[in-house]
Amino acid sequence: MLLSTTDEIFGKKIVKHVGLVRGNTIRARHIGRDILALLRHIVGGEITDYTKMMAEAREQALDRMVERAGELGANAVVRIAFSTCEIMGGAAEIMAYGTAVVVE
Repeated sequence: MLLSTTDEIFGKKIVKHVGLVRGNTIRARHIGRDILALLRHIVGGEITDYTKMMAEAREQALDRMVERAGELGANAVVRIAFSTCEIMGGAAEIMAYGTAVVVE
């Protein structure tokens, strides 16, 4: 599966637009990590547990989007973007979305 954040894939011709595809996941914080994050917030620096959690969530959302594109017969997804929103205190949704296409 070819993936691009642009409107096209260099060197490939889009022959069919399949449509919008998306994948999402919702992740909640862990109370133990919150305590460590609070300490990190006081002294400054990266909160690596949260960085790792969000990176894993983005990958899962992207994988789900790619899976859906494949189910629809696409071999590429263009105009890929990510969206994040808070669902409730301590939980966030990460969504990957784009346009599924067939390229030759």
